[in-house]
Amino acid sequence: MARHTGPKTKVSRRYGVLLAGSARAFENKPYAPGQHGPKGSRRKISEYGTALAEKQKLRFQYGVLERQFRRYFETALKTRGITGLILLQILETRLDNVVYRLGFSKTRAGARQLVAHGHVSLNGRKTDISSATLKVGDVVAIRAKDGSKRLAQRGLEQTQIVEPPDWLLVDKENLTGKVVRIPTREEINPVVNEQLVVELYSR
Repeated sequence: MARHTGPKTKVSRRYGVLLAGSARAFENKPYAPGQHGPKGSRRKISEYGTALAEKQKLRFQYGVLERQFRRYFETALKTRGITGLILLQILETRLDNVVYRLGFSKTRAGARQLVAHGHVSLNGRKTDISSATLKVGDVVAIRAKDGSKRLAQRGLEQTQIVEPPDWLLVDKENLTGKVVRIPTREEINPVVNEQLVVELYSR
């Protein structure tokens, strides 16, 4: 599957919020990339441009390509409830994001790699589908292989100061986690205004 392979911090600087990459690099250059970035001069952004930027920020945050992101939106649109919130919940309950939230990896990209390389099982079955959407009651586990355990334990060491969200239950000793409920918007704490994304796709 294709993905963004360029400098991750550059993406964060483009949109003015840390989406990926090193926070230190972002702090050292808190302006847009390019030759005009340090001058702080920006063109006036239209309403469409603002909404497009919100959508791009959400895509880059979760590492989702445009076609897949649109499918998520169409699913959210067909589901009863608030479309923007449902879209956020779909993204937040992706398997790779859950692995990241459980603390088994320091980054979402690292969590995606854990899944893609077969280090993770879902409900007792090995899976390499990082985009799988989890439901309440689903159990995520690191497979009982020495290499898999080492990677997950390293992730836990790097993320030990970060508590998993309340919608997840983690067993660090056994390297397992469970979805106990669907997250609220406050728990997701999005870096975007999801309503603008909904309006963008509704044009």
